[in-house]
Amino acid sequence: MRGAWAVVAAAVLWGTAGAAGMLALGADSTVAPVSLAAARLVIGGLVLALATGPFLASAVNARPRGALVLAALAVAGYQLAYFAAVDRTGVAVGTMVSLGSGPVFTGALAWLIDRKRPALRWAAATALAVAGCAVLVLGGARGGGQVEVSGVLLALLGGFLYAFYTVTAARVIAAGAPSGAVMGVMFGCAAVVMLPILLWSGVGWLTTPGGLLVALYLGCVTTALSYILYGVGLRTTPVATAVTLTLAEPAVASLLGVAVLGERLSPVSTAGLALLAAGLIMVALPTRTADRQAAQSSS
Repeated sequence: MRGAWAVVAAAVLWGTAGAAGMLALGADSTVAPVSLAAARLVIGGLVLALATGPFLASAVNARPRGALVLAALAVAGYQLAYFAAVDRTGVAVGTMVSLGSGPVFTGALAWLIDRKRPALRWAAATALAVAGCAVLVLGGARGGGQVEVSGVLLALLGGFLYAFYTVTAARVIAAGAPSGAVMGVMFGCAAVVMLPILLWSGVGWLTTPGGLLVALYLGCVTTALSYILYGVGLRTTPVATAVTLTLAEPAVASLLGVAVLGERLSPVSTAGLALLAAGLIMVALPTRTADRQAAQSSS
């Protein structure tokens, strides 16, 4: 249960990223979203690598060998696929497809790679949470532009890449590598990949106090700290369950939008928030088997 709470805590921190960016950079329309994301990943990846430096070798040498290199490329690829999808489909659809497909891809990969068939309760809770996420995100969308198929495919690619690097991290952690070091290797390598993209997209906004402050918050808190918590959660939480729990992120972002930015939730979005909460509670509750195991271990 502690692992599940660590995952939820990570999702809460991820959910603060949008509000932080809006508060610090809302008045500066010249900052490209991809530049903000690249700065977040570069700073967060370097902080993670430095913080876990003494343990990185154990993660690099863990089995399956070389898997973390592919996972690092997936971390960087997820950022690029997501922003390319948003550019073609809009924020609401791009976010919904990438976030909503992540748990489905994760369950499928865990089944394919580890031969662990997802539980029926997980499937039902995930379906409920994804439906709630869809209603929450799409219920607050504005406008009715045409959605490009290429954008949806890119969003699906983003969901797959997210599932891939999460499943890979969980497998390496299960093999005995320290969770912090696993995240340090993945995000440290991804930071190197994203550095040229950050320089290409423009770094002038980082020279302003507000820009530097938001970049440090996004990198240190919503990336480095959050993924340390996420890694802790993956030690004891089934990977499919963990990814479903991260759907708390859009709920937190929506509530912060109301509380901090003065936004309003439509009745449809409020209903979606309730569905999402029900799904997360359902997937987070321990099973009878887990209860029996906990009782046996304490006796």
